[in-house]
Amino acid sequence: MTNTIRDSAPMAPVPFVDLSLQYQELNAEIEEAIHDVIGRGDFILGKALREFEAAFASACGAEYGIGVASGTAAIAIGLQACGVEPGDEVLVPANTFIATLIGIMQARAVPVLVDCDPSTALIDIAAAERAVTPKTRAILPVHLYGQMVAPGQLLDLALTHNLTVFEDAAQAHLARRENYRAGSVGRAAAFSFYPSKNLGAFGSGGMVVTRDEAVAQQCRILRNYGAPEKYVHTEFGTNSRLDTIQAAVLNVKLPHLESWNRDRNSAAEQYDTQLLLLRDRGIVPMFNHCEDGHVYHLYVIRVTEESPLSRDDLQHKLGELGIQTGIHYPIPCHLQPGYKDLGYKAGDFPHTETLSGQILSLPMFPGITNSQVNQVVEGIYTALGVKRE
Repeated sequence: MTNTIRDSAPMAPVPFVDLSLQYQELNAEIEEAIHDVIGRGDFILGKALREFEAAFASACGAEYGIGVASGTAAIAIGLQACGVEPGDEVLVPANTFIATLIGIMQARAVPVLVDCDPSTALIDIAAAERAVTPKTRAILPVHLYGQMVAPGQLLDLALTHNLTVFEDAAQAHLARRENYRAGSVGRAAAFSFYPSKNLGAFGSGGMVVTRDEAVAQQCRILRNYGAPEKYVHTEFGTNSRLDTIQAAVLNVKLPHLESWNRDRNSAAEQYDTQLLLLRDRGIVPMFNHCEDGHVYHLYVIRVTEESPLSRDDLQHKLGELGIQTGIHYPIPCHLQPGYKDLGYKAGDFPHTETLSGQILSLPMFPGITNSQVNQVVEGIYTALGVKRE
């Protein structure tokens, strides 16, 4: 796999994500790394995990990495390690994957939802400030789709109201903004290594990164049954550890992450350029405030009311053309049936609710070809009945 978008001649269905490309390039190294773990037999908290924790934390601009079982676990464990206690309020965007809320609630804190900026889908900092109460302990910005929330605004808000910033960076591996890396803005941050992430394992996995040694040590205790040493349980912990084999796979992939992210950014630039003429037909890409610091875990467009087709109709027509797409996310957190006890209702977060009916994620992965991007764009023009000049 090259570090730039490739040209490719044959017309074929375009997958939403193609995970096989990475394995084709790295299979020999990955298999050797896995066999090394098997040979050592250190499947839990082993050598490859320690190496990956240090390497990934450093890449994020942090000092410590604590591997856990998932991104959701990273939020729950990380918040507790940062001193968030039962009943504390945590500000969080309504426009996120439900795992963000689950992590907060597993920490026995209270998620306080706020609306998003419709041009980026990121948390609205002004709305977050209006939601601060005497019980608010932290703000949990979600670096959604691969774009970071503005660090300066976050830190100003945190300083003004004495809040802990805990980042959900599950979709933002090595993203940059204002000279910060995702994971280096707040006291700690959560990452996910779900297979389709920019840095993905061969199963579930996550990590907390932090510059705070005390937070790191508490995370290590909480992930391992609340035990600072074997059979001594000082905390009510859990069993949540990143498997050594998964860490070995991630160790092989990590050196390639920057080039894979450049692939994603290049593909996004191509999408941006080719979709520009469709703005008056209601096709509006999410705005990029980070330039080449955006790592485009997802490339998301809005299908607005100016479009002759609804989002769902456009998605269906693209599917008929062999182009896979996604929706991230079709039902806002506050309208999920299992979370009605939070007390929110339709109309509480109008930007989030509007976006949920407009957003469409186009194919995006490292190694996507010029021809594939062009095929997706051509499919959108065709579906809208617009002749491409």
